[in-house]
Amino acid sequence: MYGNVIFVVWRESVEALLVVGILQAWLSANAPEARRARLYLWGGVVAGLAVAGLLGWTLVAFAETLSETAEVIWRTAMVLVACALILQMVMWMRRRGRTLKRDLEGALGTAVERNNWWGIFLLALIALAREGSETAVFLYGILSVDLGGGRLAAIGAAVIGLAAALATYALLQLGARILSWRLFFRVTEVMLLFLACALLMTGVDGLVDLDVLPKLSGRLWDSSRLLSDVGALGGFVSGLTGYRARPDLTELLVFVAYWGLVTWFLTRPRPPKLPATA
Repeated sequence: MYGNVIFVVWRESVEALLVVGILQAWLSANAPEARRARLYLWGGVVAGLAVAGLLGWTLVAFAETLSETAEVIWRTAMVLVACALILQMVMWMRRRGRTLKRDLEGALGTAVERNNWWGIFLLALIALAREGSETAVFLYGILSVDLGGGRLAAIGAAVIGLAAALATYALLQLGARILSWRLFFRVTEVMLLFLACALLMTGVDGLVDLDVLPKLSGRLWDSSRLLSDVGALGGFVSGLTGYRARPDLTELLVFVAYWGLVTWFLTRPRPPKLPATA
């Protein structure tokens, strides 16, 4: 579980650092009042992180007010929401990742031309609030299986993830010879898809426990002798990929359907670009 915390904080922090780095570099090179612009930029960064922190606190505080049954329903729902958000993020990066830098610089250029300093603040706030809020929901979904315990360990894992993100960003800034942005996003995209599958399977287990979904069968097979889904190694694999050593038919159908849809999305031909019209 804490390995997933490290991964999520690492990956999302690198993406946030990328956004801030693009904004900072452009302002330093192009803004006529670069120092003033950077103050608004970093003010927006702090405000965005505060929004994300408030969301995380709200999720935990709200769960603590629920009854035992309602809390199970809430946690199951949040696991599924986290899964959906990961898929949405992967799809969004596939569509917009190549133009992310151009889009950010274009928005900054418009703000600077109009001397709209609060526009710079708002752009940074939205970008960081988006990244931070996604991270808060992902972490809540990952930790929702046992949110009441191990919080210090979770915080430690988050700190490790942040430190790894800073080191990774430094390597990425050194150039493609060491580590390219394209390779980083491709590898972490695959890892995110596995994590989304793991969250989906946890959500399905919760829906079965709540009698929302039927099991449809008993255990179809038992591969626990080869690799259990509990213990140090098995628990890590299960938490990262959704692996089940003794799946029932519902779990198998959901697993196959998920990867079928993901494979279709990743391999479908992109629609041709329409010719520009006069």
